[in-house]
Amino acid sequence: MIIVTTENIANYKITEIKGPVFGLTVRARGLGKDIVASLKGLVGGEISQYTEMLEDARKQAMDRMVENAKVMGANAIVMMRFDSGEIGQNMSEIVAYGTAVIAERE
Repeated sequence: MIIVTTENIANYKITEIKGPVFGLTVRARGLGKDIVASLKGLVGGEISQYTEMLEDARKQAMDRMVENAKVMGANAIVMMRFDSGEIGQNMSEIVAYGTAVIAERE
């Protein structure tokens, strides 16, 4: 599956647009990670526990988006983006979205 953030794919022609496609995941922070993050927040620096959680969430959202595109019969996704939001006090929503297409080499 070709995934790009651009409207076009170099050396490919988009022959069919299958439609919007997305992958969604919601992650909750654990109490242990919240405690460690709070302590780290006092001294500053990267909070690696949250970074790891968000990296995993983005990967899972992308994997789900790709699976949805495959079900639609697409072989590429253009204009891919991420969006995120908070749900409650300790949950994060990550969505990967784009347009599923059929792309053929020129």
